[in-house]
Amino acid sequence: MKNQDYLFYQNVGQRIRSERIKQGLSQAELADKASLSLPVISTIENGRSTMWLITFAKIALALQVDPNDLLVLKTPASNTSSTNELEKIFDGCTPSERESIIKVLKEARNIIDLKNGAE
Repeated sequence: MKNQDYLFYQNVGQRIRSERIKQGLSQAELADKASLSLPVISTIENGRSTMWLITFAKIALALQVDPNDLLVLKTPASNTSSTNELEKIFDGCTPSERESIIKVLKEARNIIDLKNGAE
């Protein structure tokens, strides 16, 4: 698992733990409400493993929270300026030109990922 993936699961686990504590539930109570085992809840909250989508859904349902609140997949403000720059680049482009630009960006991203993986 990549470091950023590990951090993602740690953050989700921390949000689950925070919500559970906010609601006054023990790990065992959450496990019972979600029809999961106590070790599964513990492992998830501590970010020590990935989880199946169904497991995540059971936890969100048991906590009665919007899954997005546990994921917090919001675009950071810093990405807004990047998005605006991309919109400017794409403005006035034909579909074919857009496709070519996207291919170039994807290839650049692959090169960056390969370089970072080698470090």
